[in-house]
Amino acid sequence: MKLFIQQTFRSGKFTIGFSILAAILLVVIFYPLLIPDPPLQIIGQGTFFRPGIYVNVYDSIGAPQHILNLEDAAAKRIASRLSDEDRVAMQEWLVAAGIHIEEIEIENTEKLLDQWFSTYDPTQNVPGMTNAKRNYYIRLNRSIQGLLSTDSAILAAVNAETGVLEERSTVPQSTYVNVNQVANVRILPLGTDNFGRDVLTQLVAATRVSLQIGLVAGLIATLIGLVLGLVSGYVGGLVDDGIMFVTNLFTVIPSFVLLILISFSIGQDQRGAFTVATVIGFTSWVWTARAVRSQVISLRNRDHVNLSKLSGHSIFHIILKDILPYIASYVVMAFILQISSGILAEAGLSILGLGPRTTDVPTLGLMMNWAMIYQAHILGKWWAYFPVILTIALITFSMNLMNTGLDQIFNPALRD
Repeated sequence: MKLFIQQTFRSGKFTIGFSILAAILLVVIFYPLLIPDPPLQIIGQGTFFRPGIYVNVYDSIGAPQHILNLEDAAAKRIASRLSDEDRVAMQEWLVAAGIHIEEIEIENTEKLLDQWFSTYDPTQNVPGMTNAKRNYYIRLNRSIQGLLSTDSAILAAVNAETGVLEERSTVPQSTYVNVNQVANVRILPLGTDNFGRDVLTQLVAATRVSLQIGLVAGLIATLIGLVLGLVSGYVGGLVDDGIMFVTNLFTVIPSFVLLILISFSIGQDQRGAFTVATVIGFTSWVWTARAVRSQVISLRNRDHVNLSKLSGHSIFHIILKDILPYIASYVVMAFILQISSGILAEAGLSILGLGPRTTDVPTLGLMMNWAMIYQAHILGKWWAYFPVILTIALITFSMNLMNTGLDQIFNPALRD
């Protein structure tokens, strides 16, 4: 065993693949210990909050305030509320309202806002403008009110005795607070999804569940393929014909189509993660069985096998002691590929809406399904789907690297 491990980790490809997979597993194991929040907990009243650090506005008002004279503060404030896309949209509306395009300077913020406030009328019907575009301009007009003002923000409260709104304090535009002195701060490295849930917490939990699905599916598929391949290859005759007949039937029907039909027939309420993994395993054993069978056929007439026959050993003993050890390395490689295939199969099923229950546990495929349904890829909300794609790619890439490294170790034809 020690020599086997040394040989295995001498392969650069296997070492890289194992390191990537180990890093993913460490994150999956330790992240829930640091952030124990439920992965499907809704924390945001809204959809697709951008990645970043979120500070409680109410608590920041009561935090110690500091005056910082930063020259570019006003420019950053304007840029955050009036983007280049907003400037172009304002130009389009002003042109449609009758102002010549040469009179509009979208880079001159003061002049652009002056033209906008003196011309914009939310009740004016511009030809060709959709209702969604009209609502966009209304929101834009509301957000840029007082953009160039240098006055302080006034904090007021209602006097309990007189019922009159009274000024309590002001917040100058040069006032800052230290984020470490604010009571409630939440870091969202990957923002929130379409339901207002923390994407990173959900991604870690989904990776764990998808790996479990791949592991269960890989175990089932590998065990079925190994048993049928060993029996068919060694016994031969009618047993071989019967097993190969069933195998050919499964080969004719594409496994993913069969997987879709079975998953659809089960129903949404009964489709848990373990159920989906079992279905994937029972539809993915075919190529393993055929490959093991071909390996056993090449081994069953070897001298050591014939000697075991002459010694009167049973078929079970010969298969277990004299044949299986010689194909063990191939079985390990097949198992790794089955895990990878199981994860990809679950992702494909979930994207089609045939994966595990959506209210049960998250999976990588379900996260992709939610992102597609709520058009994250169209709206440019990359944090809702790109980390999922990257995680699936890293898992499958690492496992394929491990498989290639093992193949180079155990296959003499591929050794350097």
